[in-house]
Amino acid sequence: MAAVVGTPDLRRSAVFAIETLAVALSYYAAGRLGLMRELVVEGAVFTPIWPPTGVAVACLLIFGLRSWVGIALGALLVIVSLTSLHPAVIGNLVGNTAAPVCAYLMLRKVGFRNDLARLRDGLALVFLGALAAMLLSSTVGVGLLVLTDRLDAHSFWAVWSAWWVGDAMGVLIVTPVLLVLHMVHRPLRLSRWKEASGLALIACVLVPLATQSPVSLLFLVYPLLIWAALRFQLAGSMLCALFTSVMATFAATDQAGPFERLSRVEVMIKLQAFNGTMALTALLLSAVIAEQRNTRRSVERACQELVEVLEHLTAGDAPPGRPAKDTED
Repeated sequence: MAAVVGTPDLRRSAVFAIETLAVALSYYAAGRLGLMRELVVEGAVFTPIWPPTGVAVACLLIFGLRSWVGIALGALLVIVSLTSLHPAVIGNLVGNTAAPVCAYLMLRKVGFRNDLARLRDGLALVFLGALAAMLLSSTVGVGLLVLTDRLDAHSFWAVWSAWWVGDAMGVLIVTPVLLVLHMVHRPLRLSRWKEASGLALIACVLVPLATQSPVSLLFLVYPLLIWAALRFQLAGSMLCALFTSVMATFAATDQAGPFERLSRVEVMIKLQAFNGTMALTALLLSAVIAEQRNTRRSVERACQELVEVLEHLTAGDAPPGRPAKDTED
């Protein structure tokens, strides 16, 4: 009996350990990728997009609240790889773990669905999961820098805004992509693959041109996002937004293309404004399109059921799902 009882517990413990390790490694890998491109504001180094926040929120939405252990472990690995252990590290660790957990709790409170098929889900991810929840990590992180005399008090708001927007961008861009990849179950039809290949080819040509050209051509990306959202909904629009954001970040950190001859603060403002508006356009437009298509399918299904009921009534039969009336009655 002890062996029978112990086996499920052991299996659950093994699954939990594997999930925790996978989340921690994913968080750490995303952190190393994010640190490849950095900007300096008021003497503080920050990343324009911090992918670990997006990874953390996605893991919580997919695996549940138990993922916080892996998030904390991954955040600790990232922090230790950058600096030595000191009291401020504990505060940063708490802030980096608590912010995604707050995002998860708020999203679940409002009935968020992982398929992002409703406009309310897109709005919840933007305003609760990204903008509101990431206030916690940025405030804790920059506040500790000021309290430990690693940052001047007059630089608080500039560094705080850069930290906050970087964390929020990670949620807006990375989380939807991971949720889409988790929910993909079947490949596209051959005709859709042809269109998807054409879209990808055009993106590979147009996006580098828009982000590297000294002439300001960033607006050329928006028709591409609209095409991707109309034809491939969230998967197409967010993958396109992710690629564009990465290319724009490369150009901004190299101060090339539309970011040439700008100050560091101007580079940060222009990059974050572009990434933010692009992510909002891709996310909300695809959510509206998905919601409209689901509504149309529901109406078509209801009309089809009504037609079947009318056909049975015309023929004198009972409607489907209802017992026939007893003739003796």
